[in-house]
Amino acid sequence: MSSTATSNAITPDLIIPFMNAVTQVFQKMVGVPATVQKPYLKTQTASTYDVCGIIGLSGQVAGSVVVSFAEAAAVNLVESFSGTRFKVSDPDFADAIGELANMIAGGAKQHLGGVASISTPSVVIGKGYAIAGMSDIPCVVIPCTSPRGDFAVEICIKRHKAA
Repeated sequence: MSSTATSNAITPDLIIPFMNAVTQVFQKMVGVPATVQKPYLKTQTASTYDVCGIIGLSGQVAGSVVVSFAEAAAVNLVESFSGTRFKVSDPDFADAIGELANMIAGGAKQHLGGVASISTPSVVIGKGYAIAGMSDIPCVVIPCTSPRGDFAVEICIKRHKAA
């Protein structure tokens, strides 16, 4: 096996940093408490909710992180985060969703135990789309609730062994 072999196991050390990042980002930056519920393995590619911020990771930890919001929750949480109520069609709304995903991924990245880079966020808004991750990596969904609405963090990452 080469020194760049991968382990596709989703272990608690890959999930807990995201759970912690959600509670910290929502408390400090959004001003809303978020309750993280029991993670589960995602079995289909259908989106969890209608508004998603997507972040790619590369390096010793690679894959993707999707922060997925129910539309009403997204509108309410963006308002709490930005102090302004935006329509879903407003470009600033998409920017705020991307920034929330970026802060969660960035907050978790520093605790993943390896060098990783994160991409610029992409935002998808609408119904009925699928998000396909890498086929060899299981995806874990972390359901979350807040007083302003429900959302989920979907983690589809793997660790590369250091060279």
